[in-house]
Amino acid sequence: MAMLENKRPGADRRALGKGLDSLLPRVVAAATPESEVVSTGKPLEIPVDQIERNPFQTRTHFDEKLLSELAESIQANGVVQPILVRALPDGRYQLIAGERRLMASKRAGKATIPAILRQVSDEQALEITIVENLQRADLNPIEQARAYERLGREFGMTQEQMAHRTGKDRGTVGNFLRLLKLPVSVQDKIGSGVLSFSHARVLLTLDHLEDAEEVTAKILALSLSVRQTETFVQNHLFPERQAKKEIAQMPLIDPNVKEAQQRLQRALGLRVKIEDKNGRGRVIIEYGRLEDFDSLLERIVND
Repeated sequence: MAMLENKRPGADRRALGKGLDSLLPRVVAAATPESEVVSTGKPLEIPVDQIERNPFQTRTHFDEKLLSELAESIQANGVVQPILVRALPDGRYQLIAGERRLMASKRAGKATIPAILRQVSDEQALEITIVENLQRADLNPIEQARAYERLGREFGMTQEQMAHRTGKDRGTVGNFLRLLKLPVSVQDKIGSGVLSFSHARVLLTLDHLEDAEEVTAKILALSLSVRQTETFVQNHLFPERQAKKEIAQMPLIDPNVKEAQQRLQRALGLRVKIEDKNGRGRVIIEYGRLEDFDSLLERIVND
């Protein structure tokens, strides 16, 4: 997918750039005498086998198809946007941001990858990783929710600060965080894509979120759309409204037809329903046991 590597950062990426600049001081990296690597801000070609994976990575899912497409793009055009790394005491490097690019470069058979060296603490590396991940569109909703939760828990960020740092709306941040209040089984379905984020937002309107499992089962069993889910949840919250609606929609029965229906039920000892329309219709007799049917048949034939 060539566009993944060639896409120029737009306005929606500016918040990330500012955030990373504030977190990445341009100073000399604490490298060993063997490496003597200086952080100049300019990309360096670093062997991919000398770069260790990011231990602070919050992403749990990497789309194999997209990864393969990115590898093909890198094989043809190279890596356009450098990754970020920091120097380790043993002369190797640790990834800060750009794990997909690093993985795709290895798949593409690249021996080196352009990287910008920065000296950052563990806390800075963790924050950069989370912010960079949140700026990407391919994180699933639960991964995003957990990343926001981690920013709040480990860095004491408010929702307002998270929104400012990631360039998101505060309401959006709040909606993602609320997903973590849903039962774990429902979260798993959201994370795997079985249940959409829009469906999940409807579930959050439930008074008792433990009911979300029952509603989710209905959504999946009946393949309910988001609008249908909204109606279902409203009926779940206000069953009396649904009952009144069903009563209002019940057809009016002619008093004469109703009386005849009741007389037949008393005579036969079975449930009877008469459907009449302008003098034409049908009589439905319900029975619960084979013995009831035999008795009915005998009475009709004998009569």
